[in-house]
Amino acid sequence: MTKLPALVLVCKRPVLGQGKQRLARHLGLEVTQRVAEALLACAVEDACNWPGPVIIAPASQYDYDWAIALSRSIQSPVMVVPQASGNLGQRLNTLDQMLRSQGIDQLVYIGSDAPGLSMADYSTVRETLQQYNTVLKPAVDGGVVLMSSCCPWPELSDLPWSTDKLAMTLTDTCRVAGHSVNILGQGYDVDELDDFMRLISRLAKDQRPARRTLHKLACCISLAREIANA
Repeated sequence: MTKLPALVLVCKRPVLGQGKQRLARHLGLEVTQRVAEALLACAVEDACNWPGPVIIAPASQYDYDWAIALSRSIQSPVMVVPQASGNLGQRLNTLDQMLRSQGIDQLVYIGSDAPGLSMADYSTVRETLQQYNTVLKPAVDGGVVLMSSCCPWPELSDLPWSTDKLAMTLTDTCRVAGHSVNILGQGYDVDELDDFMRLISRLAKDQRPARRTLHKLACCISLAREIANA
């Protein structure tokens, strides 16, 4: 078993018109791309502070070179492993199987839209993984902002991804598979406009550089919307 868990960043390359479409309906394509870039920078910031190995898993093989460039700011050993095809559950299962086949036993998965994750959260996950097979951090909207395990994930393809039933169903699925599961306190992710605007208060005291940049962007966008609607 590896001495320290590996952090797996599952992400999409921020491209104009792709991703965060619920935000794009309100903010437009160009602003939404800036938001996606700022959110990703927060996840990369966390990867830079991770004490163990890091895996970047871009959504497409075509983004391999982009992910390599993204990894250069990270001091820990980094692997770039593009995701396979299929729905999110299928892609996670395939990625998980491949990484475990290389002897990486403890895997902590995050996305690029949960800037509320803190160093204390990550420390708690690393500690708790020594006592439980699986550690999950649910989101307030019923999703998950972090999923980690010392065991291979059970079949994830039929889970209700992007719904308010995900965290509960994932927990039940892992327990049925025989995992001991620990549930951490709720976090949040950024999917809707209200989620993004709440960053103004949620990140007000966060001093991490990428979070300060994201907070400033949220404040600027909020002000611009107020002026436009005046």
